[in-house]
Amino acid sequence: MQTEAQARIGLVFSLFDVNGNGRVEADDFEAMAGRVDAVATASDDAARARMTAAFRGYWETLATELDTDRDGSVTPDEFAACVLSPERFEDTVAEFAESLAALGDPDGDGRIERPLFIDLMTAIGFETANTNALFDAFGPSGADEVEVPTWVEAIKDYYRPDKAGISGDLLVGGTG
Repeated sequence: MQTEAQARIGLVFSLFDVNGNGRVEADDFEAMAGRVDAVATASDDAARARMTAAFRGYWETLATELDTDRDGSVTPDEFAACVLSPERFEDTVAEFAESLAALGDPDGDGRIERPLFIDLMTAIGFETANTNALFDAFGPSGADEVEVPTWVEAIKDYYRPDKAGISGDLLVGGTG
């Protein structure tokens, strides 16, 4: 596994551990879903419900696949397995990526504007500066927009252990 993938997964664990207790639990995903929903004000109810369902599905997959002691939480050691076996999470990550990107494109034009991208990513917990660097790495248009598929693929790449030097690596370096 690439060192970059280990750093990415460490950051994601810290973001998913919303309450900071060192374990990821269902309540953490509910809290994060609430924060994302709160900034997705331009999206319709169906898109927001899809995102909430994606967060819940993400938790259910983690609990089923990684909670080896069945205590209702996932530890950092248990969580590391999602990078070691990405095929177990492909569908979950894909649904998460597509539903998040849909919130970023509430008008359905296939493009995501920087302000909403920043709002969504900081609601998840990423640092604003790192999020701006990521958006810039996507090569935004003159209107400061990126294509939806660009973001979806970047999210999927983030969870691939064989990937190094990807745009998602720009997110590593802090949480906020």
